[in-house]
Amino acid sequence: MKKLLCTLAIAALSATSIAHAQPKGTLRISHEIGFGDASSLDPSSRGRVFQVTDKLMSRLVRPGLDGKPAPDLAASWSANATATEWTFKLRANVKFHDGKALTADDVVYTLRRIQDPKTDSPVRPLIAMITEIDAVDATTVRMKLGQPFADLPLQLTDYRLMIIPKDSGDTIKTTGIGTGPFKLERFDPRGTSVLVANDAYFEGAPKVARIEVIGISDAQARVQALLGGQIDILPGMTRQQRTLLERSNRHKVQRIDTGNWRGIVFKSDSKPFDDARVRKALRMAVDRPAMLALAAGADGGVVGCDTPVGPQDQYRATQQSCPRDVAGAKALLAQAGFPNGIDIEVLTSTVEAVWPTIAEAYQQQVAEAGIRVKITQVPTDGYWNQVWRKRDVVMTRWNDRPADSALNEIYRGGATWNESFFNDPKFDALLDAARRELDFDKRKALYVQAQDYLWEHGATLVAYHVTDNVGSTTRVQDLDAVETFTIRWHLVRVTD
Repeated sequence: MKKLLCTLAIAALSATSIAHAQPKGTLRISHEIGFGDASSLDPSSRGRVFQVTDKLMSRLVRPGLDGKPAPDLAASWSANATATEWTFKLRANVKFHDGKALTADDVVYTLRRIQDPKTDSPVRPLIAMITEIDAVDATTVRMKLGQPFADLPLQLTDYRLMIIPKDSGDTIKTTGIGTGPFKLERFDPRGTSVLVANDAYFEGAPKVARIEVIGISDAQARVQALLGGQIDILPGMTRQQRTLLERSNRHKVQRIDTGNWRGIVFKSDSKPFDDARVRKALRMAVDRPAMLALAAGADGGVVGCDTPVGPQDQYRATQQSCPRDVAGAKALLAQAGFPNGIDIEVLTSTVEAVWPTIAEAYQQQVAEAGIRVKITQVPTDGYWNQVWRKRDVVMTRWNDRPADSALNEIYRGGATWNESFFNDPKFDALLDAARRELDFDKRKALYVQAQDYLWEHGATLVAYHVTDNVGSTTRVQDLDAVETFTIRWHLVRVTD
């Protein structure tokens, strides 16, 4: 706790200390239209288009390139001895895109709005431990918690906790007003959204004058757009696509270890997936290294043992082992009343280029355990609000989140984004105990227990954590990315 008692202040470069050339050129990227007509610029909403909002807006705290919490709108923060009260000091002279100065009232409004049940924000469980949020003065925010929580700054790095102007809740979904390096000129989720450089950005004017975010629903079409020069950056390249780009003199590939993961989710409130024995059998019959090799290449990620916690996370259950066990899967199915095996349907889509490959590998691998899989291809447009969480067995993916965020948001009973509808009081109790524990080693042990519990009882096959291949055209320079949400977009530049 000694470090916790100290103010965690890190000096940040001010806009006046950074000399930039005049912004120039246009950078083109894509997004998948995964939320269809529900697409929104409200960062805490279900339909947020993060490929746009991460350039328009800023958080209090962001992930540092070293994986630790780093200043964004908050210049520093400190906690009391029991980690039940936190104080955040805001940067000075930060302005929203409409010219309004950022104040503590904007932070209070943003977080209270997320906590309001009427907004039904999926991010609400992440900050449920905050019981009071107050503006001490124009540049100071105080948060009181209902229980000790030593990792609050880490929790606030979530990319959906962007700060919006006070009283903008009814308009933010279309205006996108934030404090980020780019301002919105046009929002067209099915067409092309246009962003322009914010010369008043607090870390300095961007080097790119304009960003176009183009809606392309199909993964292969996005790859063709990159190859044809219609877009400049594309994360999530497959092994084959990476090889193709590496042979090109017009493209390059940056490899990034991430906590992003790909898998299959079983709806645990539907029969037969309401039986933990069935759920475990469906997962333990998988040859995970082989699935990884087929989908992304042996060096394309890290095998996952059904934990959403990334390999680099300080709370990762590093000692987990999950070898394929066909005999064990058969035995569990027999105990659950399926001595002759079981039939399931897996819905997949090309929202993610690797999903069909994962589904096919799953179908082939689990057949030996008597699990007969029918694969059904569904449309990409609207996948997230028409198929995901609606059907019994679907493909899934998640981007990197801190351990506490991932475990609570994806698996806590009643959580908005609990895609498997997993509801287990014993699991929830482990998460509660971990949040209250101030000793790091004891806290880690509780998070590890929670991950081990998911291996035994969970309903999600986490096949692997992604080593991302970010493809780009050679005109893109200074793309210093650790993962999607830590790119410093104001530093990226393009050459003609």
